[in-house]
Amino acid sequence: MSELDRINSDKNEMPKIPDTLPLLPVREIILYPAMVLPLAVGRDKSVKALEEAMASNRLIFVVTQKNNQIEDPSPDDIYSIGTVCEVLQLLKMPDGTLKALVEGISRAQWTDFKLSDKGFIEVGVNVFDEKIEKTPEAEAIMRRAVSLFEQYVKLNPRMPMDVAVSVGNISDPARLADTIASHLSIKNNDKQIILELVSPVERLEKIVQILNAEIEILNIERRIQSRVRNQIEKTQKEYYLTEQMKAIQKELKQKDDAQKDLEELKEKLKNTKMPKPARDAAEKELSRLEKMMPMSPEATVIRTYLEWIIDLPWEKSTQDNLDLKRAKEILDQDHYGLEKVKDRILEYLAVLSRVNKIKGPILCFIGPPGVGKTSIAKSVARSLGRNFVRISMGGVRDEAEIRGHRRTYIGALPGKIIQSMKKAGSNNPVFILDEIDKMGSDWRGDPSSALLEVLDPEQNYAFGDHYLDVDFDLSKVMFITTANSLSNIPTTLLDRLELIRFSGYTDEEKRRIAEQFILPKQISEHGLTPEEIIIETGALDAVIKNYTREAGVRNLTREIANLCRKIAKDLAFDKSVKSITVTKENVNKYLGIAYFERERIAENDIGVVTGLAWTEVGGETLTIEVNKMKGKGSLSLTGKLGDVMKESAQAALTYVRSSAKKLGIDENVFKETDFHVHVPEGAVPKDGPSAGIALATALASVCMNKAVKKKLAMTGEVTLRGRVLPIGGLKEKVLAAYREGITTILFPEGNKKDLAEIPEDIKKKIEMIPVGHMDEVISLAVENSSAKNAPVKKSSLKSKLLKIKKNKKNGGSKK
Repeated sequence: MSELDRINSDKNEMPKIPDTLPLLPVREIILYPAMVLPLAVGRDKSVKALEEAMASNRLIFVVTQKNNQIEDPSPDDIYSIGTVCEVLQLLKMPDGTLKALVEGISRAQWTDFKLSDKGFIEVGVNVFDEKIEKTPEAEAIMRRAVSLFEQYVKLNPRMPMDVAVSVGNISDPARLADTIASHLSIKNNDKQIILELVSPVERLEKIVQILNAEIEILNIERRIQSRVRNQIEKTQKEYYLTEQMKAIQKELKQKDDAQKDLEELKEKLKNTKMPKPARDAAEKELSRLEKMMPMSPEATVIRTYLEWIIDLPWEKSTQDNLDLKRAKEILDQDHYGLEKVKDRILEYLAVLSRVNKIKGPILCFIGPPGVGKTSIAKSVARSLGRNFVRISMGGVRDEAEIRGHRRTYIGALPGKIIQSMKKAGSNNPVFILDEIDKMGSDWRGDPSSALLEVLDPEQNYAFGDHYLDVDFDLSKVMFITTANSLSNIPTTLLDRLELIRFSGYTDEEKRRIAEQFILPKQISEHGLTPEEIIIETGALDAVIKNYTREAGVRNLTREIANLCRKIAKDLAFDKSVKSITVTKENVNKYLGIAYFERERIAENDIGVVTGLAWTEVGGETLTIEVNKMKGKGSLSLTGKLGDVMKESAQAALTYVRSSAKKLGIDENVFKETDFHVHVPEGAVPKDGPSAGIALATALASVCMNKAVKKKLAMTGEVTLRGRVLPIGGLKEKVLAAYREGITTILFPEGNKKDLAEIPEDIKKKIEMIPVGHMDEVISLAVENSSAKNAPVKKSSLKSKLLKIKKNKKNGGSKK
């Protein structure tokens, strides 16, 4: 007979249960009345209890242990209520253990717990009376229990459907409750609670409560499985397990890491002040992120975007310090000279103190390397009390470096401008764009064109970055750009810049900069003290004149650092020496042989003229040599000259040939002679129009067979008719001539206005003579010149010649 047949059959008689029965403690099993269950028994006392039951009335009292680990349970280790069972079948195994098939008969409670003489536990048994009249309340709770159990069976894939049919045929409330409880997948503690409920109605109520909870859990599991199944592929087992865990946490209202990140973003967005368009864009993306799976690639892109847009300083500003005296003190402390720059900053502060907001100035510092363009920008930020950021534009060829990449690209990020604004932490920093003349352009776009929107005060209040896709206000930023040359900056970009030129330093300025700034810093950085190293003024002058030739002070800084290293080594070797003094006489002991020889241009020869040139690193002297030999009047040019300089040489030769008569030159010279023009340092490219008068003077000198005067240099563009045209970079050229020991400079009359920029101490040591025509140049430059009909006033020319003669009598200018 099957188990269900036994359950459903109405037994007319129940075995008489004695007052005492052998005890069979079991582990992890709750046995209900009318339940048939196989048991494996191995403990000695349990085996003897089963043998005693089979020898007497086949009845045994089965009760569950509270702790499964205990081998020999005491009265405290077992539950007080168990089930009286009938042993239906007993089979002895070869290893001595027993396999028993038992059937529950009735609930009972044990009373006396004792060890019998035969070695098994014997207990007294009080059997509960479970008979109940079938009332409407009992019928209702039975129907509810059967209905819920049918739902439970349908939702539980491990439960066969015929169980629900069999249960529906049970009419006894007590047996119905026990049968349903035996089939539930619940904890043993809950099953024991049901076993200990004597009243069938109370038992059914407890079962209804448990069934409701189990059905809800099964529904949740089914929803989870359905959701996960639709989202992933069958082969993604690991992904499936992860998503199932996430879904379970969501149903249980537990926040995972992704949910926490989402809450943090919401809180940050709520507390961030930003314009309405930016907030609307951020809220829209946040809404999309909430609907996405956290592990999807697009969710990562949106999360990164939100972090960028939230962290930008939309409304964060630093308070400007408008104390002009303090600002002037800071600028003077950090830099020597540079008066124009300092005045411009003070003007900006003065205007800012009168109005709430002015359009940010776009300053462009133009000058050779090492003159302080970048470092003074830091001082500007310190004097204003603003944050400072810097980006280098050298080598930038991609427009996206400025405007950013669109989010459709993998790994897209904002451009350098927005990245630097985030780094600054305020919307009004001092922002330096270094080396804007070193930008390039190719198929990826023109970054200089992208800078137009950044640096235009009329547009940068709504700068559009491709990544953000919302406008960002740059109008409060104080932009400062730097460049070595204007020639590589597009005209449209140059039009938006306010140019401030940085010229090279004089030897006097370099010495003061070294004393006030470079020397204290290098001594400190090399771990020395002012008492351990003493560098005399004469030694500094020797370093400047003999070991550096530059417009700025970078090489000077390196040489002073070299001195400090040498002194530190000597002090380390000889502990008895406490201090070392560097003098003009012993400076070469530390720095070696002098790299440069000052006053190298002392003697000009026939056909040799010193010209002046401007380069990106400052002014330079240019030696121009012309020689003649028998030939047919051809002109050869060497020295890696550019097209403009070659054309200047042709124009100079044309002028000299056309002026041969008044210069006292035999015209046959140009038919029977070849001319070779060479500019030394042939590996260095040279170009520009300002060597025109120097080329013409050298050609005239060799044709006239007369030498050019000593320590004289010249600069200016020449026309075919001999007019001298203005040039640029006069200050840099004068400084270069001063470094080389030149005492007289001829320059175009059109550059008289530039004399104001030349330091007074230089003008005292170099005679500056303006010239307007080549005849005047040759008269002043060539020894015993017979140039006639120069288109200048004779009185003016005489006064200039008298000045030169007077200087010669006095021994010339001295440094």
